[in-house]
Order: sequence, then C-alpha cells, then structure tokens
Amino acid sequence: MKTPDIQDIEYRKSYTDKDFWKKVGKIAKKGGEKIVYLALLLFYVMKSDEVELKQKLMIAGALGYMILPVDLIPDFIPVAGYADDFAALMAAYSMTKACVTPEIKAQANAKCREWFKDFDDAEAEASIDRSEPDEQ
Repeated sequence: MKTPDIQDIEYRKSYTDKDFWKKVGKIAKKGGEKIVYLALLLFYVMKSDEVELKQKLMIAGALGYMILPVDLIPDFIPVAGYADDFAALMAAYSMTKACVTPEIKAQANAKCREWFKDFDDAEAEASIDRSEPDEQ
C-alpha cells in the first residue's frame, strides 16, 4: 500500500470528536501535559459558538493532523514523535489565540487536572506562550 503524499491529505477531513478523545488519551500517556493542554484549548475553541467557521476549519485541520497516524514524524518515535503534531497545533493556536476565553481555559484546565495529578495550569499556559514565535 502506497503511503499518501503529505500534501494530498486533507487533515480537517480526518477530524472527529471520537478520534480526538482517543488520540488525546494516548498522548496524555506519552506526549505529556503541554501538548494535551494545547490540544484541549483548540478543541474547546473549535466548539465555541463565538468562533468563525474559518478558524474552526483551521483548528480541525491541526487536530486532524494530530489524529492521523501518517505524519512527518511518526508518533512512536520517542520524544520527537509529537514534535510535528505540536508544531501544527501551535500554528493553529497562534492564529486563534484571541478566541481563547477564560471559560475555554477553565474547561481545558479541568480536563488536564482530571488526567494529570500535578497539573499546573499557570505553568502549562506559560510553556505554550514561550513556545509561540515572537511577533515582529
């Protein structure tokens, strides 16, 4: 079976809520808090009625990329496996950050506290902000 060319895949078509929760559960065990928190922020932004369709589609594309097993760096590679997923999520987050409301943060924080015993929302948010490219 031929591996599809990365440009031929429309990742937003690969997004479903069911697959999102399944993948996030796996990432929670291997990828850590930072990527899970970021994915949850985007998920809850996408579910918001206040967000434009264009932004929702962008987020669905990034989350779809995270869900698909076919990507630039296979997820089974230790440490580096989620780097490309994180980059896709960060790109979507950078373009939709203004849509992250206190309510959305609270939802993401609550879910992370459920999964990670020592989850520190301030540290998670700071680490994402440190990962964002500097605006020029």
